[in-house]
Amino acid sequence: METLIQLSEDKTPSTVSEILASLRKEHFEPRHEAKAWGDWIYLDSYNTVISIECNRGLSSSATIEHGEGEEEGEPITSILRAFGRLGWHGIDDDGEFLLD
Repeated sequence: METLIQLSEDKTPSTVSEILASLRKEHFEPRHEAKAWGDWIYLDSYNTVISIECNRGLSSSATIEHGEGEEEGEPITSILRAFGRLGWHGIDDDGEFLLD
């Protein structure tokens, strides 16, 4: 399962440092890795990963790729709260939704 999240086009993109700091406020130990095929944020102790679209250290779009058995509850709730704190919102078949 995946959850798409993004910033509105009228918002200033978040820096990777801001995203990592917000995840730390949720008691995660995030690790950012830039690969040739894309950027990823890994969370120690979880299988869920975040595929993040970065352009010169800035991001406004990401996909949370849920780890097996981690589709509901933690860590998803805390990840959404971390991105919501930065003004991001989710996108699903019904449209946009707030991340709290």
